Amino acid sequence: MLNLNDLRFFVMAVANGGFAAAGRALGVPKSTVSKRVAELEQALQARLLYRSSRSFTLTDAGRDFYEHARAALIEAEAAQEAVQRRVAEPSGTVRITASVPTAQQYLAMHLPALARAYPRLHVQLEVSDRRVDLVQEGFDIAVRSHFAPLPDSGLVQRQLAVEEIVLVASPAYLSGRGTPQAPAQLSDHDGLLTGAAAGTWRLRGPAGTGAEVTPVPRMTVNESAVLLGAAVAGLGIVPLPQELCRAALAAGELVRVLPDWTAGSVTTTLLMPARRGQLPGVRATVDFLVQCLAPASAGAHARP
Repeated sequence: MLNLNDLRFFVMAVANGGFAAAGRALGVPKSTVSKRVAELEQALQARLLYRSSRSFTLTDAGRDFYEHARAALIEAEAAQEAVQRRVAEPSGTVRITASVPTAQQYLAMHLPALARAYPRLHVQLEVSDRRVDLVQEGFDIAVRSHFAPLPDSGLVQRQLAVEEIVLVASPAYLSGRGTPQAPAQLSDHDGLLTGAAAGTWRLRGPAGTGAEVTPVPRMTVNESAVLLGAAVAGLGIVPLPQELCRAALAAGELVRVLPDWTAGSVTTTLLMPARRGQLPGVRATVDFLVQCLAPASAGAHARP
């Protein structure tokens, strides 16, 4: 097996046009470069260089060997850099923006674990329902939940989670008002709405069947945690992301209504400027969130 350092001495000698210039570039005596190249030739049992006091040229074998040796050194350096990037501890500040529901539902439980995993990483989370311009405002990452596909903004997009929106109500409400057996029966029930324009629910059922229903408006709130509390209090039926109401379902505070039907899905996407994704701290944060939220997304499709 050839010594990789000997390849480096040989390549530097060729690239610099002689042993003296290579020695200066490497910070070693000329004699060291000459000796190592001679040992390389001995190991290969081939002359690589014609050298005299006036000339320094490659032999045919040396020319072929130089191309391969230079490529081997490039690959070795790339391998070293890849490992160094992998083991380098992420540090510095990572600025994240997210809406209130997204921060509460997805980030609140995971960011403390991220901080423990990377003590030198300073995470700054700004929770706001306004649409933030990542580039202009200097954010590294945005985490957004949305019902329709996001427009092409030139930002890198990574899907974190996709979960069904399910219909839920409290056992007490259903005991008093009856449990719907078909979508059409929802028009006789109190609905908890997410907005004035959300009075009609578009449902999808078995084999891709669809239905549109308009419940009786009971309460309209543009904040999902409040709607969840209203449903637990027995005020009506509400469509909510399954992960949001998972704990209430597990505790028996809520039950699924029409469990074979869903009211669409909500997607959570991570966005970032491409150049920011190369920073070790940002890359570590992105990888961490993907790892944390992908299992939650897969579990969200399992019926409780």
